Amino acid sequence: MTSDLTLYTNPRSRGRIARWMLEETGAAYDTVVLDYETTMIAPEYRAINPMAKVPAIVHRGQVVTETAAICAYLAEAFPDAELAPLAEERARYYRWMFFAAGPLEAAITNRAMGVNPTPEQQRMAGYGDFERAVAVVGDAVAEHPYIAGARFTAADVYLGSQLMWFTQFGLIPKTDGIMAYIDRLSDRPAHRRATALDDGKTADDA
Repeated sequence: MTSDLTLYTNPRSRGRIARWMLEETGAAYDTVVLDYETTMIAPEYRAINPMAKVPAIVHRGQVVTETAAICAYLAEAFPDAELAPLAEERARYYRWMFFAAGPLEAAITNRAMGVNPTPEQQRMAGYGDFERAVAVVGDAVAEHPYIAGARFTAADVYLGSQLMWFTQFGLIPKTDGIMAYIDRLSDRPAHRRATALDDGKTADDA
């Protein structure tokens, strides 16, 4: 280990989002690849994340888990990368970062598991129903080049990663607006670097 920032991940996980975010910051970091059946549930890693989930980062002794939180934290920790929101971008940045982490992911996870809330249950579910959540985010990404406006931010790393994953596996429709947004993000050098790193590494390499 050589840096004061470490990523704990598995290439077949949401750790790919954290990897992309780290590549966007340009910061030096170490990587620890964990295996689902062994090192991820071992006491050593549970001391970092008791949920036994990845990703997690440790930065100067501070632990951050939850992928959206990692993206937001790194944007602030490395301000020179200019991934945190400007004053005029802040409302959309936080709105859509947390929409993706909450209602959108819940809606799609439930749909994938065959859970379709009744009209009465929709009042309890933060996303209402699947169609509404997907339509709302589709409209949002079509409004501007990036989710907070004209400029790429950490919110695009998180929301964009979710949309890439969900469309890849047919969990949401590939609308023109969503696919144009994904194309813009996929072409970023940091995204290409992160993808190459994760595609070239497996848990057996750890």
